[in-house]
Amino acid sequence: MALHSLQKVQQIPISLEEAWNFFSNPANLQKITPTDLGFKTISPDRGEKMYPGQILSYRLKPILRIPMSWVTEITHVKEKEYFIDEQRYGPYRFWQHQHHFLSIAGAVEMTDIVYYKIPFWILGDLANALFVKNQLDAIFAYRYKRIEELFGKWA
Repeated sequence: MALHSLQKVQQIPISLEEAWNFFSNPANLQKITPTDLGFKTISPDRGEKMYPGQILSYRLKPILRIPMSWVTEITHVKEKEYFIDEQRYGPYRFWQHQHHFLSIAGAVEMTDIVYYKIPFWILGDLANALFVKNQLDAIFAYRYKRIEELFGKWA
């Protein structure tokens, strides 16, 4: 059972503060998630800022439109630098998503790093090769495009 990873980098033509305020607000995740996933936040509103120990609950339909629950915990937050969420309950055996922010000339460089394991041993690795990796790549491609629509393209 392999530990898989992906890394995506995007330059966004906004200030570090604007980027942090948008991406660290749990309510904004739905705005950058493909609609065909049926993604919905179901946890009570906990304010506009993430904090360590925060539990977030979601409902989504990632496979054959079958509804699933997903619960994550915000495990680490360093203001305007990074935050990390980890799955506590959901479709993965292991999931850690790191969100890093770096101020660059005229923009913010945002780096997403995801580590994940799929259950079911060799069958999980086969599922990753056949469709999970492609689905994750498509989700992040959608996010990239959606972020450009919201904030513009970096020159």
